[in-house]
Amino acid sequence: MDAITLLKHDHRKVDELLKEASALGSGAAASRQKLFKQIDEELTVHSKIEETIFYPALKAKAKAEKEEDAKQEVLEAYEEHGNVAAMLKKLEATEPKDETYAAKLQVLSELVKHHVHEEEHEMFKQAKDLFDKAELEELGQRLERAKSEQKAVAAR
Repeated sequence: MDAITLLKHDHRKVDELLKEASALGSGAAASRQKLFKQIDEELTVHSKIEETIFYPALKAKAKAEKEEDAKQEVLEAYEEHGNVAAMLKKLEATEPKDETYAAKLQVLSELVKHHVHEEEHEMFKQAKDLFDKAELEELGQRLERAKSEQKAVAAR
């Protein structure tokens, strides 16, 4: 699977989990907590593989090709990941039955949607222009291996 397909697949999975979590009321605290753990794991693993493999590769390629827009997209993406991580920490520290939980979950969802939109409509297009198919496949394999390793560590 190429890198862009793999990352888009992750985006769809997180979107579904966020929708499911948002649909739960405060009376479903245990279900909210279980879903939050899944969301947290998916976003953490996804961010880690992007930050350690995809972003550095894209940034290096953009620098070599003198593509400042692509380089800027990568820098913005790192910042967006920081915002998502901060909201994950806030949610982790909030009881699922707390009245602010749904609001925090909504903000997380909005942050993720914004980030996904920018990646899929700008960054991934730039990546397709900068990398050939073989390079995207190789990046995809590296991302898959790293994802498996990260999930194995998280399962311990």
